[in-house]
Amino acid sequence: MSQQAEEATAGSKRYRGVLSLARRRRQTADPGASARRTGLLVTFLLSGLTAISPLSMDMYLPALPEVTHALGSTAGTLQLTLTAYFVGMAVGQLVIGPMSDRWGRRRPLLAGLVAYVVASLLCALATSAEVLVFARLLQGLAGAAGIVIARAVVRDLFDGLEMARFFSTLLLITSVAPIIAPVIGGQVLHFTNWRGVFLVLAWIGVVLTTLVWRRLPETLSPGRRQIGGVRGALWLMRGLFADRVFTGYMLANGFAYGALFSYIAASPFVIQDIYGASAQEYSLLFGLNSFGLMLVGQLNRRLLVGRVRLDKALGWGLAAISAGGVVLLLVTEGVIGTADTVTVSACLFVMISALGLVLPNANALALTRTPHAAGSASALLGTSGFVMGAVASAVMGAAAKDTAVPMAIVQLASAVTALGCFLALARPWRTRPAEQPRR
Repeated sequence: MSQQAEEATAGSKRYRGVLSLARRRRQTADPGASARRTGLLVTFLLSGLTAISPLSMDMYLPALPEVTHALGSTAGTLQLTLTAYFVGMAVGQLVIGPMSDRWGRRRPLLAGLVAYVVASLLCALATSAEVLVFARLLQGLAGAAGIVIARAVVRDLFDGLEMARFFSTLLLITSVAPIIAPVIGGQVLHFTNWRGVFLVLAWIGVVLTTLVWRRLPETLSPGRRQIGGVRGALWLMRGLFADRVFTGYMLANGFAYGALFSYIAASPFVIQDIYGASAQEYSLLFGLNSFGLMLVGQLNRRLLVGRVRLDKALGWGLAAISAGGVVLLLVTEGVIGTADTVTVSACLFVMISALGLVLPNANALALTRTPHAAGSASALLGTSGFVMGAVASAVMGAAAKDTAVPMAIVQLASAVTALGCFLALARPWRTRPAEQPRR
């Protein structure tokens, strides 16, 4: 067994061992050790913070056609609410990530969560499509705190292979959010209108704020924090971009998110308007894809991490997404098979499931290289994904609405570009110490 694998195994044993200490009072000066003693609670709390993004997007999806009619707008305009949210998440992470490196994790996180609750209430009160777009921008800016700081906290607590396993654990729990979010959204629409969806999101924000305030300790000690203000943060990010391998993982992660978000932006109209599924049927199909993502993520955590190089597993995932994109384009163009709900959904299932190999491994490999700047690196990883999401959703909003071909083209282009960046910049055939498999 290699030294890295032994360290990862030891880290796993330490983490399991501290679960029994979750109720013990914190009596240590080490904030990381204090967080580990909260064990399972911290795992679920970090998952909840990461789940803010899929909840904010996916609960809203079944309501998109209703909002279009209620606000007297068009499908293209309403898809800008997704674009605005993606832009907010991208910009918010760039701001909040360096802030968390400078001032610690708790204060920026709490401020972001409070702002998220206010923005969600503004969404619920929107009287026009333009107001809703602006409120969604604010919601994305505030919600960025949860996802970027959750990743930074994981980097504070874990290293190497154990970090990849923990990201897969987060993926398991946060995959439940896309499964249940459209279902919840669809059921909320049975009892109230689309505004009720945003009221539920505001309530979730209140719960997370309370739990962070009471249960999440600071994980970045003062001695490990960055100095230098805005100029120092920009210089730090410049150094991260100069790392070719980190940039390769970041771009692969970002373009993979482009494939995901083009699906999120276009699938409500493709599945419901073009292929005639109901809001409830769409939510179930969406949940099935999320279940596939969760299942492959756990295959990655239990069977691959520590036995197969993380680079290799990441490459498999990117190749599978690209292959699925090719088949989806051929189906929607009518070259092979018949384009209907079943065949299109089957192609989407393969592509979304394969992200279970891409997302945890790309994040772990990138953050392993940046222990000195976890918040800033997490911000760049998240921003790359949401920038691609904003572009993809904008393209979907401008594309024709009577065919699924634009969605297939954007997904395929995103997947192939992700694979190309991974091969050209990360150069996975070059073994690096932190990626050695267990023997």
